[in-house]
Amino acid sequence: MQESNLRSRNLVIGLAVAAGILLVKLFMIQILDDKYKTDAKNNSMVYDIIYPTRGVIYDRFGKIIVGNKVAYDILVTPRETEKFDTLLLASALGQDPDFIRAKMDEYQRNRKKIGFQTMTLLKQVPPETYMKFAEIQYKFPGFKGQVRSIRDYPINAGGNLLGYVSEVDADYIKKHPEHYRSGDYAGKTGIEAAREEDLRGEKGYHIYLRNSHNQIQTRYLDGEMDKEAIPGHDIITTIDAELQQYGQELMRNKVGSVVAIEPKTGEILAMVSSPGISVDQLADISKHYKEIAANPYRPMFNRTVQASYPPGSVFKLVNGLIGLEEGVLTPDMRYPCNHGYPYGSHKLGCHGHPSPLDLEQAVMMSCNGYFCYVLKSILENRKKYATTADAFDKWREYVLSMGFGRKLGSDFPSELGGNIPTSKYYNRVYGKGGWKFTTIISLSIGQGEIGVTPLQIANLSATVANRGYYVIPHIVKESEGVVLDDQFKERQYTMVDTLQYRKVIQGMWRAVNSGFGSGGTASIAAVPGLDICGKTGTAQNPRGADNSVFICFAPKDDPKIAIAAYIENAGFGATWACPIASLMVEKYLRREISEDRKYLEDRVLEGNLMSRVKTD
Repeated sequence: MQESNLRSRNLVIGLAVAAGILLVKLFMIQILDDKYKTDAKNNSMVYDIIYPTRGVIYDRFGKIIVGNKVAYDILVTPRETEKFDTLLLASALGQDPDFIRAKMDEYQRNRKKIGFQTMTLLKQVPPETYMKFAEIQYKFPGFKGQVRSIRDYPINAGGNLLGYVSEVDADYIKKHPEHYRSGDYAGKTGIEAAREEDLRGEKGYHIYLRNSHNQIQTRYLDGEMDKEAIPGHDIITTIDAELQQYGQELMRNKVGSVVAIEPKTGEILAMVSSPGISVDQLADISKHYKEIAANPYRPMFNRTVQASYPPGSVFKLVNGLIGLEEGVLTPDMRYPCNHGYPYGSHKLGCHGHPSPLDLEQAVMMSCNGYFCYVLKSILENRKKYATTADAFDKWREYVLSMGFGRKLGSDFPSELGGNIPTSKYYNRVYGKGGWKFTTIISLSIGQGEIGVTPLQIANLSATVANRGYYVIPHIVKESEGVVLDDQFKERQYTMVDTLQYRKVIQGMWRAVNSGFGSGGTASIAAVPGLDICGKTGTAQNPRGADNSVFICFAPKDDPKIAIAAYIENAGFGATWACPIASLMVEKYLRREISEDRKYLEDRVLEGNLMSRVKTD
């Protein structure tokens, strides 16, 4: 009996203690802690979002290339609207009354899905329309105006480079639920997308209370719980806005890319994709989207990082460097070329030039036959490799170390990696042991299964300029509040020793500076005093005329710029890519074009190659 009474007494005490703890917690939640009060009342609160100013984007010299200007939107919360004068509202907003009726009908049909969300009725109305609406807003419960900033472009520094900002869709919100809701904007392409986290800032809000009739009554706690918006971080890019503009002018009415890099730092100086999106279109991308999407030349397609092309003869530098490092080639080794390289009943053709040649001459004259011999000696090196496939695997390792066959890792979005074939691929196609050098002879001159992006061949130019290393190309500089990843500060060394590079550089110098008629394929690129080193390329194209390719860097012994120009269906490398790239180099190093090269500038500016490009 006593034991039973003891258990009962303990139970009562336990219940009393539990009740006491519960009462204390309730007191803390309901009386002392505003956080819990706020959470409990969320259903009766209205958050009026304050949008932050998006960060400004500058070029490397401090010029604003993307700024902000004020825009005015008209918003509506359908659940808060009452019967209103449609004609008066339409007149104030400069709209047809049927437009207002149609939108309200749409909101009514989707009322369950919309709930208490605020919808954007009109975007970017003129200031006078906004002011006219503001005067009569009190007559239209549920409607309000919103002031926000939109992008402004004082300099035409390239739409594909800068990217556009547009309203987020359901998929985007699902991926980023913490930061975005319907009606918000985000960077979708280019720098705007690459640095969205830095540029967007943090939204703020004012909190209002709503009564049982869903009417907004007053500020919650006199605004004590409101949050101010935090502006986005400004971004300083590596881009030279003047050089970017000049490149766009040179590429007008041409299809292709120009990419310029500062070799020592990997900073991208210019990144031109042509045809591209104009900054006028960027300012209101939704208005121009259908027009842009319907353009057969695909201006939305950023060729600098998304197009995969055969590199053509610029790739001969890669094979030459590998041959030197593998010990199967020496600079004074000479090979014959009688208009090409014969094999079996076939011949890989070449243009006419003196024969035989050494390495320097072969680079200068871009000899096809010479580099067929080079690749043959690499793949048939039985002193080191048991089979062609083994030698090919090593060759591929070298090529990948130079930044091909994979993404470089740039901070620019949508970069593709191109393609360098594998021995496994050839085994599948021809059978194991069923292929040899002559099967893949086209790789000698940068054709066949090789695919590269213009960014990758510009990086090759920077690598040769640096005598064997590159810094991963990037488009943003480190600045206050913006941290640059360490990978963009480190040297990436290739598998080819530094000493080997000087052996091809002299050939590149002679290709430009030997003078007309002396065999140099790029003599049109010569600028006295700049010591430009270059390599032309003519890449075969199954869809029409050959592609024109040129890489170069300058000055020879203290390189400040490395560049690649790739022009679709433009023929020989010396015809279009070479003058475009050399004009860019001169513009960057001297800030103007010399009088004796104005004729060349005029020819490029007036050139129209669009009709050569097949768009089907």
